[in-house]
Amino acid sequence: MSDKGVVFLEGHKTILRPFEASTDLKTVTEWINDPSNRQFILQCFPQTTQREEEWFAKLGTTDTDVTLAVVAKPELKLIGSMGLHRIEWKNRVANTGTIIGDPTYRDKGYGTDAKMTLLEYAFHELGLNKVNSAAFATNPRSIAYSRKCGYRVEGTRRQQIFKQGRYIDLVELGVLRREWEPVWRRWKRTGSVA
Repeated sequence: MSDKGVVFLEGHKTILRPFEASTDLKTVTEWINDPSNRQFILQCFPQTTQREEEWFAKLGTTDTDVTLAVVAKPELKLIGSMGLHRIEWKNRVANTGTIIGDPTYRDKGYGTDAKMTLLEYAFHELGLNKVNSAAFATNPRSIAYSRKCGYRVEGTRRQQIFKQGRYIDLVELGVLRREWEPVWRRWKRTGSVA
């Protein structure tokens, strides 16, 4: 183990590592209940520490989900969660989800760096061909950062989500490995997707 602790994947600005209930549970419970985060996720009920402990206990128990903590470098602070979900091994497709729970780390490239690192793992280590994502239409930050990582908008599910007293469209995005490769080469070389 390095002075960074457990490192599963490492990007330019982030480390992706397994979650540890002993150190991460309180922070994740705070994020999932924070209204500024909850407005962009499906969860609508209060999450207790017990419910989050149950979620932590399920992590790593299946080969169809990979959920990792997002840690900012160089301070090694837990700032979010990211994962590959509902992996379909036959079709080589997965869905991804992300939350940068600490608002001081938003709009600073941490999410993009973590997503590019996760996509490198998805395409180059797991051999996936496509990764899908979805974002509320009211969350342009999520849509924009996915597009920076090579995703394309594939469609919209109209009025799919009821949140904060109104119906919201759900924007469906996807990226194929061959579309992502040029973005990855630039990111690998420069640390930027622009």
